[in-house]
Amino acid sequence: MNSNPPGVSEGPHDPMSRHADHLLVSTGRRGGLWIWSLALATLVGAGVDILLPAALGHALDALRGGGHITGALLACVALIVITVAGKVITDIATGASNARCTAWLRMRLIQHLVAIGPAVTRRFEPGDLVTRVTRNASEAGQAGVTAVMVGVGLIPPVGSIIALALIDPWVGLTALAGLLAMAGLLRVFVRDNTETIRGYLHSQGLIAARLFDALSGARTIAAAGSIERERRRILQPLPGLREHGVRMWRNQVRITGQAAVIGPLLQLSVVGVAGFGVVAGRLSVGELYAASRYAVMAAGIGSAVGFLNKLSRVRAGGRRAAEVLTEPVTQYGDAKLPDLSDRDSPDHGGAGGWLEFRGIRVSAAGETVIDGLDLVIPAGAAVAVVGRSGTGKSLLAALAGRLADPERGQVLLDGVALPDLSREELRSAVGFAFERPALVGDTIEEVISFGFPGCTEAKVREAAATARADTFVERLPEGYQTELATAPLSGGEMQRLGLARAFAHPYRVLILDDATSSLDTVTERQVSAVLASGARGQTRLIIAHRAATAARTDLVAWLERGTLRSLRPHSELWRDPDYRALFGAEAVPMGPFRPAEPRYEGHGVPTGSVGVPA
Repeated sequence: MNSNPPGVSEGPHDPMSRHADHLLVSTGRRGGLWIWSLALATLVGAGVDILLPAALGHALDALRGGGHITGALLACVALIVITVAGKVITDIATGASNARCTAWLRMRLIQHLVAIGPAVTRRFEPGDLVTRVTRNASEAGQAGVTAVMVGVGLIPPVGSIIALALIDPWVGLTALAGLLAMAGLLRVFVRDNTETIRGYLHSQGLIAARLFDALSGARTIAAAGSIERERRRILQPLPGLREHGVRMWRNQVRITGQAAVIGPLLQLSVVGVAGFGVVAGRLSVGELYAASRYAVMAAGIGSAVGFLNKLSRVRAGGRRAAEVLTEPVTQYGDAKLPDLSDRDSPDHGGAGGWLEFRGIRVSAAGETVIDGLDLVIPAGAAVAVVGRSGTGKSLLAALAGRLADPERGQVLLDGVALPDLSREELRSAVGFAFERPALVGDTIEEVISFGFPGCTEAKVREAAATARADTFVERLPEGYQTELATAPLSGGEMQRLGLARAFAHPYRVLILDDATSSLDTVTERQVSAVLASGARGQTRLIIAHRAATAARTDLVAWLERGTLRSLRPHSELWRDPDYRALFGAEAVPMGPFRPAEPRYEGHGVPTGSVGVPA
């Protein structure tokens, strides 16, 4: 996970900070009428707070001088009632606004992550992404409420200074001096605490990411007896988390201590100056009382530490959300693929699914994995991709379906560059089946038909039979209408459902990335035979780890050191000891081969008989 080092400030004017601030403004606006209701209620409450000391002082002078005490008391009661009503409205508006803003920000993050696609995991680990979308988005979602509270929270101190200046200019100047000193301390607190909280959230994200990885491989960890080592790996960022937590508390203690000193000094100074005014005859007793209350209100800016601390968390959460939103999304064009009904087209020879890789270069984790790859996969062919671990087999499969883009070079489908295709055209033409399929849908039937609105019930059952999934689906309580959440599926059964979903769609190119690894030997042979047959009329790109799987395909693309070493039938490659060594224990003489009828027109690849196992 590549994020900015914690504790290092880029300054308030760096592009990411500006982007985060714009994001927080946009998020805060999503509160709608609730945020305006909150602002109005808090503004009225702040006004009441300013008026109440003056009203009480007026009532005190009326009581002492025998004036109209009834009117003064009624004014005080009215102000108190307004304060209570404002508190109720504030609580309701705060909850509603936070919920709306958080929901909007989370939806925007999720939509952006989907638009980026799998490439997002190259920068952010899954566990860290979950933290950013959940907790950090929740903190940033409080931007509107926090801004209102901080902004309105400044009204009573500022209003008290104005009121004190109206009572007596010298009293007002005394309070202003103390308020400026307090404001300077609070500014430093916000700056330091924002960076500290960013580091704290960064450490939290690291722990979440490592815990997510550990839970994904819990069985492997338990079987290897490496629980203690994994525990240490997960908790390795814990000292950093503790350090940032300690810094937050120190910042809080420091500002609280400073406010505890400056606040009382400010109040004593104001009351002292006002007292001299009473002695000099410039101020009445009621005005002295009002001045003392306003002094408390002016010193109350120190109590805004809680809101400022929340503002720091809001900004830190907004920064982490903005880092995700600045990741570029996958851009699509508007081109269409050639019409397969045009049998005389020179580009695809009347068959769909001709794939071409031209001068491909792509890196992963900062290292070049594929460099200078040129490969042509004929339309309608079944091609196995083999090679040692780390040679880029899965990366090649991702490039073929544009789950990743090359740094250099082009990938073309039926003569059209993949980035030029629209999203709908590409996704309807290229399909995937993975080792660990993500099953989406309420029922088994919906799982198989997912992503293909025109998939009929008959097509679902045909695809299930092709993937050998019908045998266990029909034994379920409700058959194809069984709810996915209640279906007890093994790893192999989940993989067969993933294959059935792929078979149910009329793709031009079907890419299988280790999609039969969890199947038993008999089922794997049956499914591989279907994949190798030309009856489906589509190109099949199969990431193969078994010699038997490669033997059933038309061609084998042998990757080595980031380039294509050979593109030939398995029967010819088997004579090479280096090729046989790829399969380790399976490197035993294969049975007799029989010639098969050619099923495709190659582009740059000789046509003719291809060896397949007898």
